[in-house]
This record gives sequence, structure tokens and C-alpha cells, in this order.
Amino acid sequence: MSLNPIRVPANQPPQFYRGGDAIAALRGESNPDSKFGPEDWVGSATTMFGQETRGLTRLPNGSWLRDAVLGDPEGWLGAKHVEALGTSTGLLVKLLDAGQRLPVHFHPSDTFAQQHFDSHFGKTEAWIVVGTYGDDPRVYPGFKETVSKATVNDWARTQDAPTMLGALNSVSVEAGDTVYIPAGLPHAIGEGVFVVELQQPTDFSLTLEWRDFLDSPEKGHLGIGFETAIETLDTSGWDADRLKTIVKHTGDDRSSTVDLLADGSDGFFRADRLQLTAATTLSLEPSFAVLVVMDGSGTLRTEHGTEFALTKGETYVVPFGAGQSTVEGEVTMIRCRPPVPERRLAL
Repeated sequence: MSLNPIRVPANQPPQFYRGGDAIAALRGESNPDSKFGPEDWVGSATTMFGQETRGLTRLPNGSWLRDAVLGDPEGWLGAKHVEALGTSTGLLVKLLDAGQRLPVHFHPSDTFAQQHFDSHFGKTEAWIVVGTYGDDPRVYPGFKETVSKATVNDWARTQDAPTMLGALNSVSVEAGDTVYIPAGLPHAIGEGVFVVELQQPTDFSLTLEWRDFLDSPEKGHLGIGFETAIETLDTSGWDADRLKTIVKHTGDDRSSTVDLLADGSDGFFRADRLQLTAATTLSLEPSFAVLVVMDGSGTLRTEHGTEFALTKGETYVVPFGAGQSTVEGEVTMIRCRPPVPERRLAL
């Protein structure tokens, strides 16, 4: 039996920071709970840290997407994906609307996550800026200059937030900019930045700046201690030339398909912006994918002949088993996919 794309509703588990109005506006919904609903976990087979089901996407038939994938991994993911990544989708996609600046934090590498969290995946991520608001939307990727791990540990101990933030690069962003965040890179997202975020499928955030955000330091270091957590932190300096390797500016690219992310990121995930006019039809190869419709309307048609209307604000999860698909209409959407299986095997 063939598998078809599935439209999935908003999935906004409560968070510790404010935001969510931009998500509600994109989806065309009035969301009274948006103040602390700044993340929409789209097509998620990943739970929040320490939770059994919170964060998971529930399908229209009432089942969890995670269970559907486990029931037919090759149908959902394809044989090459299963060989490389097992039955994990290998991907977590979020809509993230920062209604306030996020704290300074970082994520573990695969090796560190295996050692300390019994996970095959760490948490490399990337941000696709799809909107901004306010006076000065910014992101903060990497330290400007190399610092010692002992210095960072002292910042975490004293909760010297101004010094932590001041040590990071400060980069102004606008819609169309993308930032690739390798595991270990310290970072923060500023107030007024709305992104489609791709991540490895975990919820491991090591939060140096926990005060005024989290209830305790234990939630900042996830129970392993800051001194241990900082072992996976990249404390090297990122100058302007080095930042160019992770920051892209794609807003002026009007190609029908725009590769959004930095070179080398396809071993962790892939993302394209599909921009169609009325005269354009795009063919999409079989793949597990998450689609976020950003503007306009169109039609997604699978090789089995089934059709699905695409409208601004809708999100779809597409199984590999939907086969070769086509998209037509006047529509702009972001297609998020897991890593290239061959690249993942080579890492």
C-alpha cells in the first residue's frame, strides 16, 4: 500500500521563553496561548528532554508519527536511509519565534551525546530566517575570540550574562538569511527573529545562561555538571571569514529551487526553498520530508495520482513511499529533509 503526504497541525509544547505570535500569523490562526508557545515541532518523532510523549506529532488518525514510522520504516524513510540511520527520521523541524532573546547555550556532538546521554545523535542545527520584527533582529553564533574552558566555566558559575553574550558574535539578520550551527558552537537567537529550524532529532540543550530562564542550574547542564558539559563546547574564535562558512544570504535568489544551508551540512540535514510561479512545475525525488508553506497556494501531486492542496501556513510530512512528486502553482515553501544517507555513513 502506498503512503501519502499528511497535513499536520500546529504542535506547540510549552517553553520557558516568550513568542509564538509569528507562528500564529503564518498559520492564520488566533492563538491565545502563543505567549509561551514559541516553538512548533513539525513532523516530530522526537520528545522533549525527559518527556515520554511531549513534543511528538500526532497524526490525524490519532496515532503518533513516531509509531507510524516504526511500523513501516522503509516505507516512510527509504531503504538507504534505514541502512544509514536506522528507524529514526534523522530530523527535527521547528518553527521558532523568539519573542525575547534566547539564553546563551550550545549542543553536544554525536560522540559526546553517545557517552553522556546514550544517544546516537547529538544536536547540530540550522536556522532559516523567514521573518523578523522589532528594531534590531540579531543572532549570536560563536565566540569572537578564543576563550579558555575555565573562563567559560566561571561565567556559568557566576551567571555573568552580559559577559557571556558580549563574547559572542552579533550578526544582524533578515528574511532569507541562514545560519548553520555545528554541535558545540555557542549561540543565542535575538528577540524578533522567526526561523524554520532544522536539528538532529534530540532535545539536548546545554544552557550556560540559565538564570532568569530555567528553574535551576541542573536544567542548564542536564545533570552532568557544567565542567563536563563544557568539554563539548567550541571555545575557538570565529572571525568574519570563518563566519562566512556558516552564514548564507539567499533572500535575493529567485531560482525555483534554492539550496539554503552551508556547505557540509548535508551530512546532518538538507533544506531548500521552492519558489514556483504559475508557469512552473517542480519534480521532487522520493524522500522523507517536512514541508512548510510560506506563501501562496499550489498543488502537491504524488506519483500515485493523489493530490494535496498547499496553502500558506500549512505543514506537511511526506513519506518516502509517496514516490516521485510534483509541485505546481504560485507557492513558496521550505522543504526540509534528513541527511544524504551516503554522507551520514561517511561521517
